[in-house]
Amino acid sequence: MNPSVTEEEKVAEVTVKRSVTEPPQNDSAFGPKFFMILSIVLMGVLAVAAFMDKRPFMEGAVAYVPPIAGLLSLLFAAYYAYVVLQKPAGSETMRAISKAIQEGAMAFLKREYTTVAVFLVVVAAVIGFAISWFSAIAYVVGAVLSGTAGFVGLRIATKANARTTNAAQKGLVSALEVAFKGGSVMGLTVAGLGLLGLSLVFLVFKVYLNNPKAAEIVAAFGLGASSIALFARVGGGIFTKAADIGADLVGKVEAGIPEDDPRNPAVIADNVGDNVGDVAGMGADLYESYVGSIVAPIALGAVLFPGVLTGMILPMLIAAVGIVASVIGMNFVKTQEGGHPGRALSLGTYTAAILSAAGSAGLVYWLLGADKMWFVGSIVAGLASGMAIGQISEYYTSDKYKPVKEIANTAKTGSATVILEGLSEGMLSTAGSIIVLVTAIAAAYLAGEKAMIGGGGIYGIALAAIGMLSTTGIVVAVDAYGPIADNAGGIAEMAGLDPKVREVTDNLDSVGNTTAAIAKGFAIASAAVTALALFKAFIEAVGLHSIDITKYQTVVGLFLGGMFPFFFSAATIKAVGRAAHKMIEEVRRQFREIPGLREGKEGVKPDHKSCVDISTSAALKEMMIPGMTAIIAPIIIGLWDPEALGAFLAGSLVTGFLMAIMMANSGGAWDNAKKYIEAGHMGGKGTDAHAAAVVGDTVGDPFKDTAGPSMNILIKVMTVVALIFAPVFVQYQGFSFITNLFK
Repeated sequence: MNPSVTEEEKVAEVTVKRSVTEPPQNDSAFGPKFFMILSIVLMGVLAVAAFMDKRPFMEGAVAYVPPIAGLLSLLFAAYYAYVVLQKPAGSETMRAISKAIQEGAMAFLKREYTTVAVFLVVVAAVIGFAISWFSAIAYVVGAVLSGTAGFVGLRIATKANARTTNAAQKGLVSALEVAFKGGSVMGLTVAGLGLLGLSLVFLVFKVYLNNPKAAEIVAAFGLGASSIALFARVGGGIFTKAADIGADLVGKVEAGIPEDDPRNPAVIADNVGDNVGDVAGMGADLYESYVGSIVAPIALGAVLFPGVLTGMILPMLIAAVGIVASVIGMNFVKTQEGGHPGRALSLGTYTAAILSAAGSAGLVYWLLGADKMWFVGSIVAGLASGMAIGQISEYYTSDKYKPVKEIANTAKTGSATVILEGLSEGMLSTAGSIIVLVTAIAAAYLAGEKAMIGGGGIYGIALAAIGMLSTTGIVVAVDAYGPIADNAGGIAEMAGLDPKVREVTDNLDSVGNTTAAIAKGFAIASAAVTALALFKAFIEAVGLHSIDITKYQTVVGLFLGGMFPFFFSAATIKAVGRAAHKMIEEVRRQFREIPGLREGKEGVKPDHKSCVDISTSAALKEMMIPGMTAIIAPIIIGLWDPEALGAFLAGSLVTGFLMAIMMANSGGAWDNAKKYIEAGHMGGKGTDAHAAAVVGDTVGDPFKDTAGPSMNILIKVMTVVALIFAPVFVQYQGFSFITNLFK
C-alpha cells in the first residue's frame, strides 16, 4: 500500500473508475428503438400511398416527399437519442444530481403546458367560431407538436448532461460527441415534427380535400406553434434567469463560493432553468421560426401560382432538402484533443448550408423551370444573410474578439462601466445586422422580380426566409448543445470531480454561449423576413394596396406598434426581476438560518426544492399577461381599423428586430466577458473586476434569454394572428359601428 496516497484520493479514484466503467444506462424501454421502428414503418406507409396515388406526379406523389423527410429527421433523432443513452451516466452522485435536474425540469414543463392548455382551448374555440373549425384543428395540432418537440428535447438534454460530464473525464472529443448528439436530438425533432405536421396538414386539406382555404388552415398551424413558443420562451426565460441571478449574486458575489457549488440553494434551480429556458424554450422558439418560414411562402404561393401546387410545395421541399443537409453536416462536427469545438460546429453548419443551397437550386429548376432560376438567388440571399448575421453575433459575443475583451477590461473600474460598454456594443451590433438584413431583402426581392414579374419579388423574400432556416436541424443542434455542456460543468462541480473535467466542460460552454447568440441571430433575422412576407399576405387578404401614413388611424397604429416591443420587454424583464428578488431572499435566508451551510459543514444540505418552486410559480404567473397581450392586441386593432393594424405590424417589426439583436448580443457579450475574466484575465475570480463582470452578466441574463429571444416570436405571432383573422376584419370593415357611436 502506498502511504503517500490519502483516503480522499482513493475515494476520488474509485469514483472516477466507477463513473467511467459503469454500464450503459438506457432507462426507457418505450424509447428510441421504438421510435426508430415507428418512423421507418410510417415512411413505408407514405411511400406506398405516394406510389398508389393516381393523380399526376406534381399534383399527388410529390406532396408525400416532405412528410417522408420529416419522418427521416425523426428517425435520426431517435438514433442519436439511442447513442446518447448508451453512454454511461457516471457515478451515483452524478446520476442523482442529473435526476434532480430532470425531475425539476419535467415538473415545470408539465405545469407550464397544463397552464397554457387552457389558453389554447379558448383561442381554438375563437378560431373555430370566427374562422373555421378546420383552422382550429390545425391550430391545436401545431401547438401540440411544438410542445412535443420541447418535451423530447428537454428529456434527452437532461439525460445527456451527466453523460457529457462523464465523457469529459476522457477528454474534449468524447464530451463534444455526447453534448452535440444530445443537442442534435432537439434539432432533428424540431425540424422533423415541424415539417411532418405542416406537410400532413397540407396533404390532407389541399391535396386530398382541395379546400380553397388550405393556405389559411396552414397559417393556423403556424399560429399554434407560435402560441406555444411565446409562452415557452417567456416562461422558461423567467424561470432560468430568476434562478441564475439568485445563484450568481448571492453565491458568487455575497458568499464568495464558486459557480455550481453544492452549498448554493439555487444551483439546482439554475441547472433546471438552463433546460427549460435554453432547451425547451429555445426549441419551441426555433420550431415556430421554422414553421413560420415555411408558412409564409405557402400563403404567397397559393396567390401567385393559382391552380397548381408548385408554388406552395416548393418551400416544403426546400425544408426537406435542408433536413438531409443537416444530417450530413452533423457528421462533420468532430474535433481533436486540444482543438477548438467552435470550429467543428461551424464546419458542420457551413457544410449543411452549402448542401442546402445546392439542393434548393435543383428543386427550383425541377419545379419551376429554367426561366425561374433567379429564385435561387433569393434562397441564397437568405442563407448568406443568416450566416452573416450569425457571424456578426459571434464577433460581438465571443471572447476571441475585441468587444468582449473591452467589456472585460472595463470591469476593472466597476460594474457601471461594464454595463455601459455592454449596452454600447449591443446597440452598435444592430448596425451591421440591419445592413445585412436590408441587403438580403433587396437582393431577394430583385432576384424574385427577375424570376417572375408581378409578385415574384415578395415570393423571393419569403423563399429567403426558408433559405435562412432550411438547416434548422443543425442550427438548433448547435444551440441546444450549449445548455447540455453548461449542465455538465455544474454536475462536475457538485460531484467534486477533477478540476480538469470542469475545464473541458467550460471550454464547451463558452463556445455554447457564442453558438446560442448565433442561433438567436438566425431566428430574429428569419423572423424579420418571414414577418415581411406574412405582412404582404395580410395586406392582400384585407384588400389594402398601400398604407397611408397621413391618416390618423395609421399614425396611431405605427406608434403603438413601435411601442409594443418595449412594453413586452419591460413586462418580461420586470417579471425576471420580481422572481429574482424572491430567489435572492430565499438563498440569503438559507445561508442565514441553516447552520454550517455556507461553511460547507459535512452532512448539511440546502433546500433546493424551495428554490425550484419559487422559479416555477413566478414563471407560470408572470408569463400569462405578456403572452395573452401579444395575441389580443392585433385583434383589437384590426377590428378597429385594418390599415391601422398594418401600420402596427410594421412598427413592431422594426423596433422588435432592433431590440432583439441589441439584447441578445449585449447579454452574450456580458456573459462571455465574465467567463473571460474567470479564465484568469484581469485578475481572475475573486477580484473586484470579477464581481463587476458578474453584475454585468446578471443584467444581461434577461436580455439574452428572456426578452431578446421573445421578440422574434412576438413579431411573427402578431402577424400570423392578423393574417388568420383577416376575414373577420374585412367582414366588419373595422369597428366602424363603435366609432359612429361617438359622432
